[in-house]
Amino acid sequence: MSKRINTFTVTSITLAIAIALPQSIWATDKTYDALKTQVDTLTTELQKVQASLKTYEEKAARKQPVAGTTRGATLPIPNTLIHMAGYADVGYSDTENGDGSFVVGSFSPIFHFQYRDLVMLEAELEFEVEANGETRTALEYLTTDVFLNDNVTLVAGKFLSPIGQFRQNLHPSWINKLPSAPPGFGHDGAAPVSDVGIQLRGGLPLGNLRTNYAIYTGNGPELNAATPDGIDFELEGVRAEGFGADSDGNKVFGGRFGIIPIPRLEIGASLLTGKAAVNSVEDESLGTIRSVTGEADRDYDVYGADFAWQKNRWNLRGEYVKTKVGAASTGLTASPGAEWETWYTQAAYRFQPSKFEGVVRYTDFTTPAASTSQEQVAIGVNYLFTNNFIAKAAYEFNDSQSGSPANNDRLLLQLAYGF
Repeated sequence: MSKRINTFTVTSITLAIAIALPQSIWATDKTYDALKTQVDTLTTELQKVQASLKTYEEKAARKQPVAGTTRGATLPIPNTLIHMAGYADVGYSDTENGDGSFVVGSFSPIFHFQYRDLVMLEAELEFEVEANGETRTALEYLTTDVFLNDNVTLVAGKFLSPIGQFRQNLHPSWINKLPSAPPGFGHDGAAPVSDVGIQLRGGLPLGNLRTNYAIYTGNGPELNAATPDGIDFELEGVRAEGFGADSDGNKVFGGRFGIIPIPRLEIGASLLTGKAAVNSVEDESLGTIRSVTGEADRDYDVYGADFAWQKNRWNLRGEYVKTKVGAASTGLTASPGAEWETWYTQAAYRFQPSKFEGVVRYTDFTTPAASTSQEQVAIGVNYLFTNNFIAKAAYEFNDSQSGSPANNDRLLLQLAYGF
């Protein structure tokens, strides 16, 4: 019912009453005053009706009708939702005994395509400008997530390793509170980067406690070996970066279990086990790398533990990861086993009411080669323009074998934006 109809109706009723009155009523002043009072009362009521109608129309205008539906009908929820997110960073790096350079860290768009509450496709691309000016493109992850129920999601494809916290949750530059990753959490480090396989992840109630978990199986890593003297082989590194083929035919099995005993405190434990084989050999005397096949399988095990605690302006976290590769007594690359071990602790404090934040991180990374083992203290100051746009300044005090690149201190500046 429109405002015009209401006004016309009430006015018509008023006029009808007036016309229906006997002519004698108009004869006296007393009768006239009574009639005037009735008209004034009707006018007041009409104004109230008009005000109520105006309020109703304003509320209805905020909820526009869909074509073919009645006024006030809500928009239907689409079957398919498309969402784009991601992050990017640029900065400056000045290494001891080197030249300072401006750098483009990465541009990493993330895509989500969801069909109802059944399935979601998610993928992250990574674009980086290398030192020689070339652009490197990589698929950081691509998975199909099937929501089985409120507690379990099936994830299939290439995914970030759920071992520990840093790689799966903290590595994006706008989330990481320092411009660099802790030593041992990058390529050829102690912590796996990614894998190709399937996993089940979610959360389960444990009494009054909250928990989360990830269980997976994947293709596993590839091992690199080197011949420092041209004769004896030594394990040089573990490449756990999500290979699209299983070169040794052996799958790895593992995952992480986290528990939140009190609000804002999470404690996690990780385990990964399986087999791995040497994939390539570097002849350090000639500076060449060659692929090898048919090598003996070696035991491959990863252990980890982590914690994260937030209280008021403080944010504390730490993580430990150890990778063990067994020995091989046969094959071209027969050699003893090796271990890669790293751990870090980090503290951040947000100054109020300013937007500045202080960060300090200590890391100890141990490898079979003294030249790549590293002890690091990183100190940084951040300015948070918003929660997803941050400016960072940090200095790394590095200690390694003399003459090794890992021994050089670094100044790092970075602008990181998450969108």
